[in-house]
Amino acid sequence: MGSQAGDIFDNPASRLRYEAYSRLQAAAVAFGEQLPIPEIVAIGGQSDGKSSLLEAFLGFRFNITSSEMGTRRPLIVQMVHEPTAPEPRCRLQDEDSQEYGPVVPEALLAEAIRERTEVHLRQLGATVSNQPIVMRAEFAYAPNLTIVDTPGFILKARKGEADSTPDDILAMVKAQCAPQHRLILFLQQSSVEWCSSLWMHILQEVDPHYQRTVMVCSKFDNRLKEFSERWEVDKYLSASGYLPPSVRPFFVALPKDRAAGGGIGPASSSGEWRKAIQEVDGSIKSHLREGISGGFDEERFGQRIGFGNLRRFLEEELAQRYRDAAPATLGLLQERCESMARELIAADKKLGEAGDVVSLRKAAITYVLGVSGRVESILQGSPLTDPKNYGWNSEDERTNAAVGHWPGVTAAIRPPNAGLRLFGGAAFERALQEFQEAARCLEFPTVERDRVANLLLAYKSRNGGGTSKAAEELARSAAREALGPLLDTACARLGAVVKRAYEIAVDQAQLQKGTGYDALRPYVAFHAELQSAFKAFVGALEDSCRGIVRHHLETATSEFAMGLLADHAPSEEMPAPSLFESEGMAHGADENEPAGLGRAAFAETQQTVPETPSPDRHDVLGTVNKGDNLRRAAMAAAAAAGRNVDDDSPSKGRAPKSARMAAPAAGGSAYLNVSHQASRLFTRIRSTVACQAVPATLRSAFLEPVGEQLSTQLSVEVLGRTDEAFMGLFTAAGVLSALEANRDMLAKRVEGLVRCKNEFQELARCL
Repeated sequence: MGSQAGDIFDNPASRLRYEAYSRLQAAAVAFGEQLPIPEIVAIGGQSDGKSSLLEAFLGFRFNITSSEMGTRRPLIVQMVHEPTAPEPRCRLQDEDSQEYGPVVPEALLAEAIRERTEVHLRQLGATVSNQPIVMRAEFAYAPNLTIVDTPGFILKARKGEADSTPDDILAMVKAQCAPQHRLILFLQQSSVEWCSSLWMHILQEVDPHYQRTVMVCSKFDNRLKEFSERWEVDKYLSASGYLPPSVRPFFVALPKDRAAGGGIGPASSSGEWRKAIQEVDGSIKSHLREGISGGFDEERFGQRIGFGNLRRFLEEELAQRYRDAAPATLGLLQERCESMARELIAADKKLGEAGDVVSLRKAAITYVLGVSGRVESILQGSPLTDPKNYGWNSEDERTNAAVGHWPGVTAAIRPPNAGLRLFGGAAFERALQEFQEAARCLEFPTVERDRVANLLLAYKSRNGGGTSKAAEELARSAAREALGPLLDTACARLGAVVKRAYEIAVDQAQLQKGTGYDALRPYVAFHAELQSAFKAFVGALEDSCRGIVRHHLETATSEFAMGLLADHAPSEEMPAPSLFESEGMAHGADENEPAGLGRAAFAETQQTVPETPSPDRHDVLGTVNKGDNLRRAAMAAAAAAGRNVDDDSPSKGRAPKSARMAAPAAGGSAYLNVSHQASRLFTRIRSTVACQAVPATLRSAFLEPVGEQLSTQLSVEVLGRTDEAFMGLFTAAGVLSALEANRDMLAKRVEGLVRCKNEFQELARCL
């Protein structure tokens, strides 16, 4: 029996093969290469004996069968035949890296696997996970095999588990069986007839023609009790009519625990476990020869009975697969060697260029010009950029740009295309639309009566223009207070759109060759300096635009402009007449009024107030046409409530200028008239600024400098410095050492791959 055990676990015929596998696998793992090394996936129903079979291959027990939670994740066991390890050396791979932890004693392996499974499933909030646990086992009596132990198939979830657990396990097992370099070890208890198999259809789905399948009838000793005649045994062993002729199952029994009777305990030594496996194999064959009347067809079925025969078959099968895969594996290794050699040459070149200022300047110029051109293209409209990857809707823009909402506007501002994912020029136009909508939502504020009275009394002695001048001052103050922050926000929003265009341009430059980025990739200081220069450029644009639009606002609220706005009364939602065209070209002038509308005409209006009014008197400014009394009273009341009103209408006649600006509402007060006139002027200022001057100004002030000045400005800021200062961007702490470390790492990988390829060429002859 001892010689039999030696044949299975330590025979000279397989020792050379083990050594070849070990060297090849060690080289592949050490250098991170995904070689198509054959592996085995054990599948079957729960309690069909997969875990016990895994322990038999390992040559020692670690009691995984007692840890039910250990079978809720795939367990990948990398067995390494290591002659210098008389005791198993097992390590578990870290969950978040490719590194292996310290050696875990075999008595603690099951607990470590169970704990890892519970922690992982608790984090996921699931009962099953497809992420495997990887264990590397080095042992003098282990073969060079990689076996994946999968969770057993179940018909119904256990209490406390999700109802989807059976389906989750099926999906997991199918995924583990999918790689074509994996053999499928399908286990089924011998007490189950082939025609009654619950899981055969799963096997047919993953391997329809059984080209990668090895059938195993487990717990064969339980079925032997039912046989007494030779014909019964031979019929069962042939599986005739149930399996294809090319499929020849193995019949295996393994030692039982003492609790089950007649076996060995879980605490037994690995030597006793290996000896017990051989004893079970021998006892089964003895029973078939002596306990069955007529024996059995040993010539036909003898090589398919017992664990020893299964192990030898798998070794031969894997050796054949190694031989079959040798040409493809050699080709893959040769390709990887050549690829890594090219990377090493590029790394050497990059390290040499790190000290070459001419090469770095050339790469930097190419990159700066490329990014600048891309920014301009994106703001003009780029059909090659995918909005799904780079576009934002209005809410995204406000959130990511940290600009916030429009100041002074309580209503929700949502332009027609607010939900579209836009970028570049399209996002720029949408931001302008938002600004205009926000401006239209601004209301003339309610004015305190004391403030109006102070203004009326202050202007009493100034050409008698109390009402008109008070209205102008109120409108001017309200417009500057409301529109000023709105203009600042518009500049910030548009600046954020331009900054986003730079981010998109940089991201695209990283993905395409010929942009100079590859040569500049490790130089963080250079990229940070370039980004800083761009932000400074956009910041200067924002400051310049704020100054320009603020100037427009000052112009629109100047004394001259207020006179023009008082003379011309467009509707609230239409653009007001331009404040920058000649006086004789102003739109909407009365036909009876002279073409040249200067400040003299406005002074005449001011002189229609005969005396300083009191805010509480209702008749101090005279009366107007009685037919307009009711309409004017209603609109004055609306103005006093803070609503924007304009009593000019295309369907109504226009009163003389003095009457329009100075006449009170019948039955109203000077306070209501001043509020009404101020509200009209506020509306016209708002329309002039938001609809005329500012949008066109912002377009030209932002977009034109990007096309005309950006590349020059960035080049001057980043490249316009002495060689010593320029090289400071490329010799920052850690850059050269990182390049050297990367070059050294590539050199080691190339050396290791060449050694791995040469070894495989030699080993292929031994397989």
